[in-house]
Amino acid sequence: MAEINSRKVAIVGCGFVGSASAFALMESGLFSEMVLIDADQNKAEGEALDISHGLPFAKPMQIYAGGYEDVADAAIIVVTAGAGQKPGETRLDLVKKNVGIFQSIIPQIAKYNKDGILLIVANPVDILTYTAAKLSGFPENRVFGSGTVLDTARFKYLLGEHLSVDSRTVHAFIIGEHGDSEIAVWSSANVSGIPINEFCEMRGHFEHEASMKRIAENVKNSAYEIIEKKKATYYGIAMSVKRICEAIVRDEKSILPISSIQHDNHGISDIALSMPAIVGRDGVECTVPISLSKEEEDKLKESAKTLKEVLDGVL
Repeated sequence: MAEINSRKVAIVGCGFVGSASAFALMESGLFSEMVLIDADQNKAEGEALDISHGLPFAKPMQIYAGGYEDVADAAIIVVTAGAGQKPGETRLDLVKKNVGIFQSIIPQIAKYNKDGILLIVANPVDILTYTAAKLSGFPENRVFGSGTVLDTARFKYLLGEHLSVDSRTVHAFIIGEHGDSEIAVWSSANVSGIPINEFCEMRGHFEHEASMKRIAENVKNSAYEIIEKKKATYYGIAMSVKRICEAIVRDEKSILPISSIQHDNHGISDIALSMPAIVGRDGVECTVPISLSKEEEDKLKESAKTLKEVLDGVL
């Protein structure tokens, strides 16, 4: 096996999400080498050329289309390949199609690379993260999904808009499935340490229950709304991929709600779903024990149950 090059990233799948992620990663300056892989070699070559032509305005970087042998020394392999979500289709409808695609992709990656980090972005991300962990044989800390990193960003954005405050000062998580059973954790949500309801009142909002329900629903339905309007969602997830790669490459030990296999976390085991975790150079260091209300904990267990039933149906 080749020695890992910490400045190299591979992207498998050059659809909307893969190419937007490639563009975001080029802009980030985190890597000096990027290989794009797609079942359609021409598509990968076209994307590589298109992004490369802007390099005089960015940082020096080698961007090219390649094959699975080119992932050998990649520090991070971002897997976005899979059938996309069609209007009216849930993320879980995609399961069977995409598990099949992963059964051909993941062994190819594992054949050439044993020491990199597998970042799963294709949907349904929780099921595919679990599938990738099992098919690759990689240690669990080095196989995780983008999970609810984007949902959490949407949550912070909507709370920032609601409160007329910088969304970066909002601390709140979406956990569980990246999908219809996701949970907005209101019990620990705060704005710079001030409990969310207190901050709402300070800003003249007193209809807490109604606002909480509306915002959580809007977060959950964001993807459906975007897909309906423009057929796909890719910029938000591309920025999420960049954020996760940043935490890995810089060994930031940032806390991000990525999807990883759980071990007796709130009574949940042997399923991948999103919980806040410390992310650094070695991937997932550990999950962060987040306190949940009784209702949130029940919903989380329900979310895990939903995922487990789907998993049992395909694996």
